Amino acid sequence: MADMSDTKTDLVQLYSQRILALAADIPHHGRLEAPQASVKRRAPLCGSTVTVDLNVTEGRISRFAQDVKACALGQAAAALMGAHILGRDLAEIRAARDALNAMLKGEGDGPEAPFEGYEVLTPARDYRNRHASIMLSLEASVEAMEQAHKS
Repeated sequence: MADMSDTKTDLVQLYSQRILALAADIPHHGRLEAPQASVKRRAPLCGSTVTVDLNVTEGRISRFAQDVKACALGQAAAALMGAHILGRDLAEIRAARDALNAMLKGEGDGPEAPFEGYEVLTPARDYRNRHASIMLSLEASVEAMEQAHKS
C-alpha cells in the first residue's frame, strides 16, 4: 500500500503546471448562436460536463465553441482539442478520440498531429475515474459532427 507521500507526489504529477496552464486557457470557450449541431455530454462519476456547438461546411468544422465545466484534466483535454478543431473532418476527430482512449488504457501514445499534445495527460492513466472527463470534448465533438452530417 502506498503511503501518503506517494499519493501526494502522484497528485502533484497528475496536476502538473502544464495541465493547469492548459485548463486556464481553453480555446473557443463559450457557446455559438444558432449552431448547426449542439451536444452536451456528462461524465457520470464526477459530474463534469461539456457542451459542444459547431457548424460544418463542406464536411469540415467551420465554427466551434465549447462550454466546459470539468476538472482540470477535462479542461486541459478540451483546451488541446480546441486548439486544433477548426477545419477538421469527422474521420480526424474520431481518430483523435480513439487514440486518446487507447492512450488512457495504456495501449498507445495518444493522438497524432493535428491533435498532438495529449501526452501531458499520460499520468491520468492510473486514475480511471478521470478518464470520462478527459474524453468529454472529443466525444461530444464526434457526436455533434455526426448530428451535423444528418442535417
